[in-house]
Amino acid sequence: MAQETEQKDILRGGQFLVKETASEDVFTPEDFTEEQRMMKDAVMEFNDREIVAHRDRFEAKDYALTEEVMRKAGELGFLSVAVPEELGGLGMGFVSTVLTCDYISSGTGSFSTAFGAHTGIGTMPITLYGNEEQKQKYVPKLASGEWFGAYCLTEPGAGSDANSGKTKAVLTEDGKHYLINGQKMWISNAGFCDVMIVFARIGDDKNITGFIVENDASNGISMGEEEHKLGIRASSTRQVFFNDTKVSVDNMLAGRGEGFKIAMNALNVGRIKLAAACLDSQRRVLSEATKYANERIQFKTPIASFGAIKLKLAEMATSAYAGESATYRAAKNIEDRINMRIAAGNSHQEAELKGVEEYAIECSILKVAVSEDIQNCADEGIQIFGGMGFSEDTPMEAAWRDARIARIYEGTNEINRMLAVGMLVKKAMKGHVDLLGPAQAVATELTSIPSFETPDFSVLFAEEKDMIKKLKKVFLMVAGSAAQKYGDKLEQHQQTLMAAADILIEIYMAESTILRTEKNAKRTSEAEQEVQIAMSKLYLYHAVDIISVKAKESIISFAEGDEQRMMLMGLKRFTKYQNMPNIGTLRKVIAEKVSSEGKYPF
Repeated sequence: MAQETEQKDILRGGQFLVKETASEDVFTPEDFTEEQRMMKDAVMEFNDREIVAHRDRFEAKDYALTEEVMRKAGELGFLSVAVPEELGGLGMGFVSTVLTCDYISSGTGSFSTAFGAHTGIGTMPITLYGNEEQKQKYVPKLASGEWFGAYCLTEPGAGSDANSGKTKAVLTEDGKHYLINGQKMWISNAGFCDVMIVFARIGDDKNITGFIVENDASNGISMGEEEHKLGIRASSTRQVFFNDTKVSVDNMLAGRGEGFKIAMNALNVGRIKLAAACLDSQRRVLSEATKYANERIQFKTPIASFGAIKLKLAEMATSAYAGESATYRAAKNIEDRINMRIAAGNSHQEAELKGVEEYAIECSILKVAVSEDIQNCADEGIQIFGGMGFSEDTPMEAAWRDARIARIYEGTNEINRMLAVGMLVKKAMKGHVDLLGPAQAVATELTSIPSFETPDFSVLFAEEKDMIKKLKKVFLMVAGSAAQKYGDKLEQHQQTLMAAADILIEIYMAESTILRTEKNAKRTSEAEQEVQIAMSKLYLYHAVDIISVKAKESIISFAEGDEQRMMLMGLKRFTKYQNMPNIGTLRKVIAEKVSSEGKYPF
């Protein structure tokens, strides 16, 4: 593992924008080890037996079932995949952590939320920020499922602005405890948690502080009623009230004022895991929709044979394939960075924190892209089912309701869009990603005479990879010009940031999809990857369209006169195909493969 890591050219977070990645350097689902494939099979079997088989009970708000199944997951080790062995976990790598989250999450959004809240933001803050005594006291119980965790950050007045919380922690006169007073809301697992990560402000501190708080009603902790929600109905979600809740000074997590940092880094992990949690949901929705389309006869023909339905199946499969490609690419980048830091002498805590933090941009990209793809996928699933899709008797309407929260928690998609661009700019200012040089090169290219030579696009993906390079120039052109115009006030221009983020997202997703397919075509054959090639080309076609629209919106909003005309001409040049793909044919190839297999087959 370490040798492989050293040999690869591992890009830093955000560098995908300015450096080319070789297909052999990306990790794909086809690269799973035997151990990972066994884990995947075990998790899928558990999901089918314990979650999917009882979907009706979850939808009927059976919170006790959620707790029971979580305990069974703990007994099988699924809650401890990311926990180091010395703390009672399996100590598996980051890819295996993401894989487990992927395949255990598709039964219902209720269980997915409980699982993610416990293993991610409920356990990992202690694992990564706790001192040795705190880790030994709490993590083994959380890893085994003996105890469950919750994460108390959000307040009525503190949502996206997480550091504005009003919950207070006051030191007692003897200096041995803090008294916590305040209100938290939307707390997942609140109804059955044993320990909570609670964020409160000490005095007039600029930043909040984290505390490990055991759930004890006799210690001033009370709960609101279970929230009535659009989806994730059997996920216990309550308000939590603290009234002079006494917490030992030994239970402060990290140091005073370190809470905001803990919260942000925990969310980075949560974002890529949320993307993973949406993947198998997409596969299952597509598989259910395909099965129905093959069986539903109208006008004496299965509706799967109609062009309108083929379009939907093809697009659903393509977005699922793209999400897989990008998520596992980033997961392996994170794992490799963690291994590099451990090899360099960092502790597990330091290595994992810095490894995930390095790819915070990619984590935000994935959170946005995949959460929006599962919503679209579920929506099309309902449409394929027609009137039956609107009924609770089919799984589509629950999938649609459960998908909706994914665009809100772990930071709204609007916040994550702005974060992705903001973090990229900060990395550039620190010298971690060279944006200035490439942006200046694009500006020079805009004023130069374009080449009229016709490149050789006979090799697989030659034109597509050339297009990716040009799309990166679009981002550098738009973001570079906006940064030059607005300077340090760029973050105030949210519409421009949102458009730039959409360009960034589409570049990463399209490139990841193409690199995965190229890698697999090299080790098998282009014929064997025919459908994957079609999906890669179809995804890129849409990405070019989206980027063209978003870039044009930005350009005409902040540029005028000759500058505007020059940038619009550059945009046209950078989004022009030499050989436009026939998307009708691409969709047909994809849909026929999906229909013949009766499921997502990739």
